[in-house]
Amino acid sequence: LNDDWKFTEQFEMNLTAADYDDSTMQEVRLPHTCRETPLHYFDEHCYQMISGYRRIIEAEKAWEGKKILLTIDGAAHDSEVFLNGKKVGEHHCGYTAFTMDISSELLYGEKNTLVVKVNSREDLNIPPFGYVIDYMTYGGIYREVWLTAADPVFLSRIFLDCPDPLEEEKTLHCSCEITARQTCESTVTVTLFSPQGEKIGEQTETLSLGQGCGKYRITLSHLQKIALWDPDHPNLYTAEAEMRAGDNRDICTERFGFRSARFTPEGFFLNGKRVKLIGLNRHQSWPYAGYAMPRRVQRKDAQLLKEELGCNMVRTSHYPQSRHFLDACDEMGLLVMEEIPGWQHIGEEAWKERSLKELEEMIVRDYNRPSIVLWGVRINESQDDHGFYTRTNALAHSLDPGRQTGGTRYIQRSELLEDVYTYNDFTHEGGEEVFRPQQETTGLESPVPLLVTESNGHMYPTKRFDQEQRLTEHALRHLRVINESLGREDLAGGISWCAFD
Repeated sequence: LNDDWKFTEQFEMNLTAADYDDSTMQEVRLPHTCRETPLHYFDEHCYQMISGYRRIIEAEKAWEGKKILLTIDGAAHDSEVFLNGKKVGEHHCGYTAFTMDISSELLYGEKNTLVVKVNSREDLNIPPFGYVIDYMTYGGIYREVWLTAADPVFLSRIFLDCPDPLEEEKTLHCSCEITARQTCESTVTVTLFSPQGEKIGEQTETLSLGQGCGKYRITLSHLQKIALWDPDHPNLYTAEAEMRAGDNRDICTERFGFRSARFTPEGFFLNGKRVKLIGLNRHQSWPYAGYAMPRRVQRKDAQLLKEELGCNMVRTSHYPQSRHFLDACDEMGLLVMEEIPGWQHIGEEAWKERSLKELEEMIVRDYNRPSIVLWGVRINESQDDHGFYTRTNALAHSLDPGRQTGGTRYIQRSELLEDVYTYNDFTHEGGEEVFRPQQETTGLESPVPLLVTESNGHMYPTKRFDQEQRLTEHALRHLRVINESLGREDLAGGISWCAFD
């Protein structure tokens, strides 16, 4: 539903959708920013507003009896959704997708008025807000929106796991998330296709479905001649699950890469081989349009990182980013550390609960991506909070036992609750010292997995039009950081600040 929207910068709660005068509304398409900004020198309050989006949905009569799901992939930052004047959903995060069931309020065979109220002002109870943030938090429905018309029994998504990626014969567990209006029998066939589209494995099982949403595992065993996923050979397989229950039929497909990724005190190992991580951070913001860029431009950033800058790693600072960018990382072989929204500030209990919800939404959305090798479960550069970070780590491990967690800090000797000590090390100021010794950083007697998640960058700010000596020194500082990362036996690698800011 990316076309044919109407937009107003002045959303008024006392007006119904029908009361808005079309002549005062702007015709827009998604992705969209609530306020186009100047290239330089603007007050961030200019995009902090309560705006409104309106679209007509012509619901087919044939949809009646189905479950109609509306998904908004990203709206910054607090959203309320109304259909024909009645509230049907809300969401309190600008960086994760949300889906709502609009079946009961939809008028079938008629035109329906969909209104999305988007509040892009800072809210004390919504991460990353509550104190100072050092990055722009643009507003609007800046990612795509779509409808799904599902049968009474439908397959919403699949979660893929390989417990033995380094064995010659591999196993693929496919957990199918199926929603049924009532208890029933179903057959599900899971088929695995090679990167070339050849069928290489298939399994059919009959399931007894309970009412509501449940997960059902189907296993493909003895898979042979599987090519592993790595940065040089990003082999992507496709798993297709087909469900049949009476007259209902549904198909869900997901891409997947067979690979093993582990951080250890001796470094990072991909598919059993030690790999030095050399990367940069990435913000999802652009001049003029803020966050609102389409698929083509999102993918271009991954191409720049991998092919022009020579990185094998990127960190999504400091929030979950576009699925199009991550799709390109999967396809191009760019490793990813993805983290929850935030910058230094931790709020009260309601804030923490929302942060946990955002962590869950991030992991569920990006579970199958081979590019993601580390979940960032700590608010960037925040103080220690034993209770909160015990909960974020426990939640991440319960949702995804196969991936490790990290928590980006800038405080030396902060408490390690994660699997990897991820640390912003800005020691280097042009002299011989580049990174601190591990024990000085962690305060721990024994070595632990260590990854530098920020360095350099704004410590020596440089523009392309600066004089040659400054440009050269800037390049040399990055080179010294890379050399240090390559030479340190106790370091997984380094992610510098910042490719796109």
